[in-house]
Amino acid sequence: MALDKNDVVTLKYVLHTNDENGERVFVEETSNDNPMTFLYGVGMMIPKFEQEIQNLNTGDKASFEIAPSEGYGERNPEATTQLPVDMFQGQELPPVGAVLPLSDNQSNNFQAMVLEVTPEAVVVDLNHPMAGRSLFFDVEIIGSRPATEEELAHGHAHGPDGHSGH
Repeated sequence: MALDKNDVVTLKYVLHTNDENGERVFVEETSNDNPMTFLYGVGMMIPKFEQEIQNLNTGDKASFEIAPSEGYGERNPEATTQLPVDMFQGQELPPVGAVLPLSDNQSNNFQAMVLEVTPEAVVVDLNHPMAGRSLFFDVEIIGSRPATEEELAHGHAHGPDGHSGH
C-alpha cells in the first residue's frame, strides 16, 4: 500500500552530499534503533523527498538524489548578517566555522555559520548548511500507519507507536 497523506511514516536513511570538490561525503544516518518518524504529506519534509518515497511500502528500499533547487535551494551570497558582539557578552566569541543556533522574530530556529569575527561583530552565513548541494538519500521504509486524531490536530507524529515520549 503506497503512502498516503496523513500517514505516520517510520524510515531509516543514509544521507550523503558533495563537498566543494565534488567528492561524495557522508552527512548523517538514522538506524532501526533511532529511525525518523514523521507525518507524511503535511509539509514537514522536503516535497521532493516525499515524492520520491510516495509509492514505497514497508520493507521497500530506494536511493535517490535531490537537486539543490528541490532541496534547500541555491546558496545566496548575500545571505549574511552581522551579529553585534554584545550578543556574546559573558562568553567567548565563537570561532570562524562554528555553527550557531539562532531564532528570528517569528521563533523560527535556524543555524548560521560564523564567517568572520571582528571587534564589533560576528559575521554569519544564514544559508542552510545544505544550500547549493545535492542530497543523496538511501532510504528504507520501516513502517507506516494512519495518524491518530491527536497527531492530525498537532500536525506532527508522536513517535512510531503513537506516543510522544514526553
